[in-house]
Amino acid sequence: MTKAPSSSPRFEELRQLALAARKNAYCPYSGHQVGAAILLDDGSVHTGCNVENSSYGATLCAERVAVHAAVAQKGPKIRVKEVVVATDATPPWPPCGMCRQVVAEFQDNAVIHAVNPQGQIQTWKFEELLPNAFTPEFLSADSK
Repeated sequence: MTKAPSSSPRFEELRQLALAARKNAYCPYSGHQVGAAILLDDGSVHTGCNVENSSYGATLCAERVAVHAAVAQKGPKIRVKEVVVATDATPPWPPCGMCRQVVAEFQDNAVIHAVNPQGQIQTWKFEELLPNAFTPEFLSADSK
């Protein structure tokens, strides 16, 4: 496991918020509580937890809840700088593919951390988790 990068002065705050959000998870089907905290380029922090549904396709992951909350509160021009995902898994889980795609829409190679209550930490740059992400630039007028 890697340690949190020293260039991340708000990591501990984000870690604590993600662990706290995890406790609010509604997860009667998987039994796995997941929390997320995202730091935007304006310094604001937004959190989310997984919210499962008996119609599994309607389930939302913590990372997507946090991004959607940020858009709802700040508007569509948000830029994600850092994400912390808190799971109960050992080692802690990185964001799933769908969450990676949602984060891709609003970031410029953000730092992604996966943590668990035991103190384990994994850290990546976004491009390591989703190289060549499908982003809005592919839909620009120049690509038609």
